Amino acid sequence: MINQLMNVAESVGATVLWVLIGLSVLSMGIAFERLVWFGQRRIDVKALGRALTTRLGANDLEGANALLASSRSVEATVMKEALQWLDRGPESVREVIEGTLREQKPEYERGLLYLGTLGNNAPFVGLFGTVLGIVSAFKELGNAGASGQMGNVMGGISEALIATAVGILVAIPAVVAFNYFQKRAGEVEENVAILTNHLFAHLKRSEGAHATASGNGVVATGNERPVHLSPSKAV
Repeated sequence: MINQLMNVAESVGATVLWVLIGLSVLSMGIAFERLVWFGQRRIDVKALGRALTTRLGANDLEGANALLASSRSVEATVMKEALQWLDRGPESVREVIEGTLREQKPEYERGLLYLGTLGNNAPFVGLFGTVLGIVSAFKELGNAGASGQMGNVMGGISEALIATAVGILVAIPAVVAFNYFQKRAGEVEENVAILTNHLFAHLKRSEGAHATASGNGVVATGNERPVHLSPSKAV
């Protein structure tokens, strides 16, 4: 049984290095894809918020939809969906925003699980390769006996330690990428919150204007165009 484990250690030890290299290449591919994805969807949330508020303040719902449709960002997608529910009240709008953001979350968090897992576990994979390499080196030492092959044994141990170094080198870029893209994902959610505040400010202003108009004897028709009535005829 021990001899079989020794043979496995000799055959698997070198394979661990190739596994780490493959995982590293995959993590770099994911990081590059995420970098491009977020770059194509970057927005100036202050400018977008002001432009959206201006169009909504002018009751230009079509213009607001066109503004949001021109952006590929997650924030614009969420707010465009929310605009379709403005006539249903603030609570409906809030629920739509939260639901749409949850639908988009797997898209802007794609790849983070892999990067985080690799960053946490690549050193252990490298350490596993080192242990297997050292086992093989000590087996070589046992076979060498007094034949004076200590140089080969020490060379085997030094090669085994390379696996740990490779594991750390693979983990560091993965951790950096994970932290960066997690921050970008958090910025998306923060931007949605900022735009939501702009939208709710518009809704409160509209409700205040409607309440003022009602108090002054203004009644809205089905076309949302106010009709002024004299106080004696107001309903």
